[in-house]
Amino acid sequence: MFGKKSENKPQGRIDSLIGAGTRVEGSIRFTGGLRIDGEVVGSVEATEGASSSTLVLSEHARVEGGVSVAHLVSNGTVVGSVSVSESLEMQSKARIVGDVDYAMIEMHQGAVIEGRLVHRGTKSVELKLAASN
Repeated sequence: MFGKKSENKPQGRIDSLIGAGTRVEGSIRFTGGLRIDGEVVGSVEATEGASSSTLVLSEHARVEGGVSVAHLVSNGTVVGSVSVSESLEMQSKARIVGDVDYAMIEMHQGAVIEGRLVHRGTKSVELKLAASN
């Protein structure tokens, strides 16, 4: 909003879909855009270097495992840790049970996080103790 605009925009299209009523057991690696309307038991992650990767979770989606992507738009449930290198949008029915590592976050009223929020800043800050005489 007030900061520098990200050059890595979210993926504007969906390349893959896991439909409602579908259950996938095992890890998923993807590039581009992935929409989940069903259930995944396993981790969901974008391949390395996919800075525009976008994961969209519908309100019926459920992921039981870690999520690691550049952009996440969620209205579903994640049970596991979430790592988002660019932007996280949690819509009103979104729920995360696990720690969240994020760069930018937008939470709509009703969204829930049960875990720690860890901001991934762009600059590291070194703190030093003042010398006492």
